[in-house]
Amino acid sequence: MIVATARVFAETRVLLEAVAPVVHPDGDAPWDAATLRGHLAQATAMMAFMTDHVDGALLDAAPRLRVIACALKGYDNIDVAACAARGVQVSIVPDLLTAPTAELAVGLAIGLGRHIAAGDALVRGGGFDGWRPVLYGQGLDGAVVAVLGLGALGSAIVARLLPFGCLLRGVDAANGPPGVTRLALNEALTGADIVINALPLTAGTRHLVGAASLALLPPHALLVNVGRGSTVDEAAVASALQAGELGGYAADVFGFEDWALADRPRAILPQLLAHPATLFTPHLGSATRAARRAIELRAAANVADVLGGGIARDALT
Repeated sequence: MIVATARVFAETRVLLEAVAPVVHPDGDAPWDAATLRGHLAQATAMMAFMTDHVDGALLDAAPRLRVIACALKGYDNIDVAACAARGVQVSIVPDLLTAPTAELAVGLAIGLGRHIAAGDALVRGGGFDGWRPVLYGQGLDGAVVAVLGLGALGSAIVARLLPFGCLLRGVDAANGPPGVTRLALNEALTGADIVINALPLTAGTRHLVGAASLALLPPHALLVNVGRGSTVDEAAVASALQAGELGGYAADVFGFEDWALADRPRAILPQLLAHPATLFTPHLGSATRAARRAIELRAAANVADVLGGGIARDALT
């Protein structure tokens, strides 16, 4: 049996059912822990999504499991070492999320800087009587933009920002795509108009963007997070916004989603939700129909590889 922990496209189900029977939730909400463990007791494969946290205890409840095919690029919610110790292959989808997430990052920067949400509310609220000198913001043309992380996602963001006429700085020890000046973190942040965080979550990046980093930014600066929620210290961001030391914060990812962290927050800070200089989307980075369909089909192909007796084409273990 194959357990998909989120509802999947019809095409994905067809591909999976050619290999083994499939179960998945009927609605948008994930199963509770007991229901998931009940399904995994007989499962030979699991298609994992962002809502999952795979650790040793979960693996012990799935003694027949042979592969966990993540419909994800990041896998910080999967204990890969525990999987390897039990002979469970883990695969990811390495690149299909990059382009739509980069698009959203630029969209959030524009939406935050140009007050799109506030402008929409003004028009819908009946207070728009024609042009007035209100909601002046900042655009991308000529803006100093620091991109944190220049891997596949950060490089895609850089490529999309170049035509806007941005002055691009990048923070990455290994990568440096054309058109961006690589700097140390403190140098990149000093004087930046916009910061876009594309960092993965590791022990070294957790809360890398915190109070000390934010203090380097000018008060008008905008911070956009499309990496992982916990790479940004959300409490420090809230404090900086309230103190007028940060111009705005946009995010598609949040600390409470980082299931592998036992001390993660359990909700988005009310101070962030209430602040007018914020713009949030519900983890929509890869949420285009074409991208999600392609991601699921790639994950399903990894399942088929393993249950067919081979090695997943995108195997980590």
